Amino acid sequence: MWLPLVGLALGVFIGSVLSVTIPIEYAKYMSIAVLAALDSVFGSLRSFLEDKFDALILLTGFFTNAVLAALLAYIGDRLGVDLFLAAVFAFGVRIFQNLAVIRRYIIDRIVRPRVKTPPNNLEKA
Repeated sequence: MWLPLVGLALGVFIGSVLSVTIPIEYAKYMSIAVLAALDSVFGSLRSFLEDKFDALILLTGFFTNAVLAALLAYIGDRLGVDLFLAAVFAFGVRIFQNLAVIRRYIIDRIVRPRVKTPPNNLEKA
């Protein structure tokens, strides 16, 4: 679980300390890379909360998503069509779905813990 959070914190720290200028022609590719990273982090956080976390799936999913999205954006650029919008839409939907599940988990388990009801003795009769 600590791997995605450390990676996110390290990336934010390096990005705020270093002054790197990215050429405008690579802006689409960088936006896709950032969305792929956020999708992987939130997806891994969700899987951790569901006790299904696997670091190998996190790493392979991150690189597969990033490469596929960059390839889609590149092909779209070559064809003159904004295909990167499909990746933006897909990552956006997945990020919001993962955030909704994480939010519900936090509310149900931490903010408003469920009160256990006593067993119903009538069911045994």
